[in-house]
Amino acid sequence: MYEPNVVGDWHEYDEHAGLRVRVHRLEQAEPPRGRDDAAEGLTYFRVRITVENRGSRRYGIHLEDGQVDVRTGPDGEAAFVDWRNSQFIEGYDVYPLRRATAVLYAAAPEASLAPVDVQVQLRVDDEWTDRRLWTGGIGPQEESVGAGTACGGGQGELAHQISNFLRDQAGPGTTG
Repeated sequence: MYEPNVVGDWHEYDEHAGLRVRVHRLEQAEPPRGRDDAAEGLTYFRVRITVENRGSRRYGIHLEDGQVDVRTGPDGEAAFVDWRNSQFIEGYDVYPLRRATAVLYAAAPEASLAPVDVQVQLRVDDEWTDRRLWTGGIGPQEESVGAGTACGGGQGELAHQISNFLRDQAGPGTTG
């Protein structure tokens, strides 16, 4: 059964020896070139996606708009992705022991930032990899998890339980 990665986990591609990717640094952040008018009333956040080559050969990497999907909230609503402010990996050769990082800016209602899912489909040497999912959360909801638990439950407790379950499922040897 396919299990999602927790934000911060590395995913290694069996078909591309030594190549791995991770979604990390999921955090609230304002875009560098100003907010898009379409994101009015939404909370901006930034996510970094790093591709690392630990193998012995070069890989041509593409991670562009349309290859990353961001969903938020319990219903998996699409987040607004600010393509103008985001930085992608477009036709970049990742040599052995090198990395390339994409920085994606997105926005969603603040109340729906507890569960954030990021799905990535990397293109390597003109071949598409399988889609992979990372899940995490950002913002005040993480701080309110303890408060929700102390008050006897609610959404904060559920988010905390899901987060703990995913960490336990990641198993030993994963890097955060």
